Amino acid sequence: MLNKIFLMGRLTRDPELRRTQTGTPVASFSLAVDRDFKDKATGERSTDFIDVVAWRQTAEFVSRYFTKGRMAVVEGRLQIRDWTDKEGGKRRSAEVIADQVYFGDSKRDSDGGGYSNAGYASGGGYSGGYAAPSAPAPSGYGAPSGGDQFAELSDDDGELPF
Repeated sequence: MLNKIFLMGRLTRDPELRRTQTGTPVASFSLAVDRDFKDKATGERSTDFIDVVAWRQTAEFVSRYFTKGRMAVVEGRLQIRDWTDKEGGKRRSAEVIADQVYFGDSKRDSDGGGYSNAGYASGGGYSGGYAAPSAPAPSGYGAPSGGDQFAELSDDDGELPF
């Protein structure tokens, strides 16, 4: 089964950083994400406001570098929570649990000038996104170790696989 979400939108407020009782950082924020289509009656795009929660190093990264109005790209998963309100009514809410968060604009764009180059700083290098380090890939899988960009296939018979 698959539960993977990619969102790109602007923060509607500054991220709120809190800590659990055990000291684990957790940040919550909301993204304003425009829909891909326009309303037939008004000719305008609707906007969805999506709640996002980031944990640990990702939470600290978001709270340190993102502010209201900044464009963010969030990679994560959808989580549905059931809860009871103060009046005892059953409620359900959906939120995205962020695995990684990237800059969706350059710092210059968020200040009102310049160009848009999603995920890259004005110097041309990669500017952001943070996720906890994952386990190293097994040998021969993904990016090979060493300085090589590509690994040589040893069993290539020249035939297409389809």
